[in-house]
Amino acid sequence: MNEPSGVSAPGEVLPGWALDKIRAEFTHRPGHPAARLIKIHIRDTEPGMDTRVRVTYLAPHEDGSSARTAPVLLAELHPDTLPASDEPNPGCDQMPGALENGWSGFFHRTHRLLPRDGILLLATRQRRDAGRLTDPLGSLIASARTAGFRYLQHIVIVHGHPDGDHITPTPPESAPPGLIHSDLLVLSAITSV
Repeated sequence: MNEPSGVSAPGEVLPGWALDKIRAEFTHRPGHPAARLIKIHIRDTEPGMDTRVRVTYLAPHEDGSSARTAPVLLAELHPDTLPASDEPNPGCDQMPGALENGWSGFFHRTHRLLPRDGILLLATRQRRDAGRLTDPLGSLIASARTAGFRYLQHIVIVHGHPDGDHITPTPPESAPPGLIHSDLLVLSAITSV
């Protein structure tokens, strides 16, 4: 986890080492074949966004064999797509752009795609608006819970590497000044039996 090659690719939220760690930690369950990791990258919510969402299918970390287990979905949310305040997400008629029913609609559609106890990982980071730091995690978690997800964990992904007795920052190319971490939320789909 502490390789210096931790710089995020342009437009990506997470550094490469974090993606490797996610594949190693979240796609394996004892007694089950390794799951495939499906990564979607949401960069904007403007009209036609569905055609611009980049989807990457990553084979299981170990042998690359095709798994029959439910996939793990990793959604990288570019900070510009998130609410600019800590207020709850706006309703469908208040949401700008093309994201139908706002983020709550995204979570409801994602919940229908994931099987029982399916894992959704949300990768994002704080944003700065007019010099003010805003943190969208509270409203994202509230929307996810409303859609039927259980919040399991919040993992901080540091954009840096150990350098002697300190951490040398390696922020993403387009990051605002002072950004040193991204956030990874772990959610599980709850379904009635």
